[in-house]
Amino acid sequence: MSQLILKPGREKSLLRRHPWIFSGAVGEMRGPIGIGETVEVRSVQGEFLAWAAFSPQSQIVARVWSWDETDVIGPEFFRKRLTAAIARRQLSVSSNQLSVIGDQPAINNERSLITDNCSLITGRLVHAESDGLPGLILDRYGDTLVMQSLSAGPEHWRDTLAELALELTGAARVFERSDADVRQLEGLSMRIASIKGDEPPERIIIEENGLKFAVDVRRGHKTGFYLDQRLNRARVRALAAGRDVLDCFCYTGGFTVNALTGGASSVTAVDASADALSMVAENLALNQLPLDRVELLDGDVFQLLRKFRDSRKSFDMIILDPPKFAPTAAQAEKAARGYKDINLLAFKLLRPGGLLVTFSCSGGISDDLFQKIVASAALDAGVNAQILEHLHQSPDHPVALNFPEGAYLKGLVTISS
Repeated sequence: MSQLILKPGREKSLLRRHPWIFSGAVGEMRGPIGIGETVEVRSVQGEFLAWAAFSPQSQIVARVWSWDETDVIGPEFFRKRLTAAIARRQLSVSSNQLSVIGDQPAINNERSLITDNCSLITGRLVHAESDGLPGLILDRYGDTLVMQSLSAGPEHWRDTLAELALELTGAARVFERSDADVRQLEGLSMRIASIKGDEPPERIIIEENGLKFAVDVRRGHKTGFYLDQRLNRARVRALAAGRDVLDCFCYTGGFTVNALTGGASSVTAVDASADALSMVAENLALNQLPLDRVELLDGDVFQLLRKFRDSRKSFDMIILDPPKFAPTAAQAEKAARGYKDINLLAFKLLRPGGLLVTFSCSGGISDDLFQKIVASAALDAGVNAQILEHLHQSPDHPVALNFPEGAYLKGLVTISS
């Protein structure tokens, strides 16, 4: 077995069970090691530390599969990990309380956390490092599984993982969306393709919190839909009654549809993608919502916010759900300026008593830093504001205690006065 021998003292993070090994921590490599292959990680004293997937072109040179020396990294290992990840999703939702409904996987149970009592099973089944499967994303939309291999390990085991996913879920197909930018850091090319089963339909209609949404798994963002915002969309729905709402970076209208369903007086939905806006209209029609209370604007959010400010336009609720400005902590300073700009402009557009629902999905921006950015924006806007709620990703995107980086989505509901 090929080995990575760490430099003296560089095993501390592994002893705390953090799953990443950076290239600077490696003192010696023994044996030929191919990309994605399993390596044995040992301390300079020879102590076994972990089994990991090797990624020679990445700064994260290895990601840990297991800390148990008796494990054999192969199909049965992945079967156990996938089974355990799927079983963790078998939770019911009732009055926002979560309760376990069974110890064993119940993939077709319509009262699971990821279905929310819907006719189609929809949600995240595997959340990478947080489920002990670094770099692997597996989402389900009805009978279609969408898989992302974001690092060398799941890329190496791609076919095995796809076969096991079909077996364990009973889905009809596995479609691959391995087209995220982070693959370039691993030396991997982009790939969008069917892995198992036939091609997915052009549109998959899912249900979430009683609402219907069309999902395009081939061309949509991420795996087709922002599953991580499920509970936050429901929260916006509960707060929207009687308000004029501005939904920025609206994508296919998840927040827009929920705001209208919640009784918003009007919604202005903004996105730079005409294709996304056409799907907003599609989703409004799916839910038989009144189009006369919606304005769809194709344009740059920063420019439109400035235009609204200059024309003294105002709103009772503004939703900011921008794309990832800072994938890593190294980009946090530049990203902070972008977050501050849009939040400052949003505060200037809020009426007294208005709500700002603002998010960051950037892993390089911590909860604490994001709150400081929003506070600074309110100060510069001359607005007094209070935090009503902290928002995070849906529970089917769990966060392992040994991997805090898994908590990437953070949000605030603030009220201005």
